[in-house]
Amino acid sequence: MSKTMLAAIGLTAGLLLGSAACAQTPAAATPNDYAETDNWLCLPGRSDACSTDQTTTIVAANGKTSTEAFKPVANAPVDCFYVYPTVSTDPGNNSDMAIDAAERSVVEQQLSRFGSQCRIYAPMYRQITLAALRKVMMGGQAGDGALAYGDVRDAWKHYLAHENKGRGVVLIGHSQGSRMLLQLIKDEIDSKPAQKQVVSALVLGMNAPVDAAGKYGAMPLCTSASQTGCMVTYVSFRASSPPPATSRFGKTDNGLRSGCVNPAALLADKASTEAMPLHAYFNAKAMGSTAATPKPWAKDVAVTTPFVSAPGLVSGRCVSEGEFTYLSVAVNGDPADPRVDDITGDILITGQPLKDWGLHLIDVNLAMGDLVALVGEQTKAYAARH
Repeated sequence: MSKTMLAAIGLTAGLLLGSAACAQTPAAATPNDYAETDNWLCLPGRSDACSTDQTTTIVAANGKTSTEAFKPVANAPVDCFYVYPTVSTDPGNNSDMAIDAAERSVVEQQLSRFGSQCRIYAPMYRQITLAALRKVMMGGQAGDGALAYGDVRDAWKHYLAHENKGRGVVLIGHSQGSRMLLQLIKDEIDSKPAQKQVVSALVLGMNAPVDAAGKYGAMPLCTSASQTGCMVTYVSFRASSPPPATSRFGKTDNGLRSGCVNPAALLADKASTEAMPLHAYFNAKAMGSTAATPKPWAKDVAVTTPFVSAPGLVSGRCVSEGEFTYLSVAVNGDPADPRVDDITGDILITGQPLKDWGLHLIDVNLAMGDLVALVGEQTKAYAARH
């Protein structure tokens, strides 16, 4: 199995290991002191992993390009608290607290752009590693999910006590990070004073079980761009390759439906089930047979920026079929569109459609522009109510 394939599978570690991992008895480990700034991947007001170049080449349907600059806002009115997915390449079952290239890379893709709307807080935590997942796949011992969650909880408590100062906060997570957030919402936020400060929760790339009223505990799914205290959640699959029966994404194991909210639909004041263009930001540095993105430009178009955006190239809508609920993503197949890949016209992961995992690697990238804009609208609504 290739390293690329293992990395793709690794992002699902929190899902595959299941809730049992979070229920393990914590190892006898010293709690992290989150007053120490070295225990944070990103903090406001410093040059760190989130201080990355987000400059983007915009490729129009006619092949013409333009450049979109990016600048974080200096005095953001709200905060973002982010928990990253399974990326650690450390050799143990749980990662150490050293910031490596893997953690830097994921915040570049999933978090830095939110700096246009919020102050960013991203704790390091002793997450379950890619190495632990490989052991599980070979019948070995899982990592300690309780240790990982304990770190996230401790970082959240420190943030509330020493950094928040009554501000609104957006929760952001993906994959294992989203599993941590779901537990955090259940234990530390649901029906507690902190719930009033939640602008929204972006729980991405993870099955969020919601009841018949569309709620996770006391937190409802978002139904409009002006709603606050609500959750945006989805897992993504190509429209041409819906989740197979073996997929662990898009369904829950407790009889509840998995939630799905299309942020692009909220911004357009449409139902999440309506197909809407997604404002995607794709990584321009990883194109080719192992890319987790479409090739959104013609062969003769030179792209030198870190990111590429191709308006109208992909669209999404929430679909419920059988046991599965997911964001169904369609790629513009017009042969006259020079942005469509000449060979497949599709979104690829490791050069092959990974049917069980869908578009997991780019859950966030697919709707990044919509998510950032939605946080902006929710922030305005939050400010008006507080």
